[in-house]
Amino acid sequence: MSAVVAEPAPARLLSGNRACALGAIAAGCRFFAGYPITPSSEIAEVLARELPKVGGVFIQMEDEIASMAAVIGASMGGVKAMTATSGPGFSLKQENLGYAAGAEIPCVIVDVMRGGPSTGMPTRPSQGDLMQARWGSHGDYPTIALAPASVGEIFAQTVRAFNLAELCRTPVLVLYDQAIAQLSESVLLPAAHELVTIDRRSAAGATPGFAPYAAGADGVPAMPRPGDGLRCHTTGLVHAEHGFPTQDPDTADRVLGRLLGKIDHHRDTVDAFETVHADDAEVLVVAIGVCARAARRAVTEARARGIRAGLFRPITLWPFPERQLAVAAAAARAVLVPELNAGQLRLEVERVCRSGPRVTGINRLNGEPITPATIATRIEELVHAR
Repeated sequence: MSAVVAEPAPARLLSGNRACALGAIAAGCRFFAGYPITPSSEIAEVLARELPKVGGVFIQMEDEIASMAAVIGASMGGVKAMTATSGPGFSLKQENLGYAAGAEIPCVIVDVMRGGPSTGMPTRPSQGDLMQARWGSHGDYPTIALAPASVGEIFAQTVRAFNLAELCRTPVLVLYDQAIAQLSESVLLPAAHELVTIDRRSAAGATPGFAPYAAGADGVPAMPRPGDGLRCHTTGLVHAEHGFPTQDPDTADRVLGRLLGKIDHHRDTVDAFETVHADDAEVLVVAIGVCARAARRAVTEARARGIRAGLFRPITLWPFPERQLAVAAAAARAVLVPELNAGQLRLEVERVCRSGPRVTGINRLNGEPITPATIATRIEELVHAR
């Protein structure tokens, strides 16, 4: 008797936003709250149809602030939860995003970047929210932000966003531009048994004197679940291990130091990046999103002409992969940063390369993507510059 070989799953034609919604469901997301905003609305549209099929809940809130609040409440109730928005809505979510970071409430926020400022150009791509993703809320707080550059990677990084949110007990951002969001590509999605998903580490046992913010060696406390008999006070005020507010300087130093340092315990898991021909590159291009796609083509064309060009693409944008970039840029004569903003990514690259190669940028604010030809021309200019 011959063995039956399972047929591989067929490729699916998906847009980036649809891939994001499907990735969320695959990761175990069972709650979405949001408000329609171009160019992220397809995420909500897909989840409105698909979440009820897996026992999940979709709710359209009255605004972006309420959407973030609802996501926080659902996550506190024990459910993997997410929201999706674009620039103006992302601005409105910032106060509650800081609350989620300070109270250590895992959740996922997708920001599909469009032209700005203000309402800007809703149907044009931008990469203008990079610094807002790191510093948008007030005070000092930990941030993880992922920057996929293809439809398939949007699916994979959305799954990873949920995993990192649960692992580190923190909000995780997924940032990609309108061009990737509404691009359609053929994607081979992994089967359910091939996916690796992380579930929440829950506190157990009605322990006398239970301290909900007491953490182990990795700096991440287990999270109580409603109904398990563990009393937990949750507040956005600076709080001690017992959860209640404190202004004691020594306690504040200790607990905020743990909050800010816990991501470092998991950097081997959090950090992700891609390099193309970076080992011997005399000009290293650093880019994300649609600019990274153009840069990859430009690097290929430059190599065909005998120019040693390379690409460094941060997939984890925050925390910034500074150590890996420093290694990739060490032997380069110049670093080129093409981006759809006034130079936000370049600021980080300059910080990393401050004692190394010259850093220059290509910046575009008019809603048009930067072409491979534009990047290739600049690479050649840098090679021949004295």
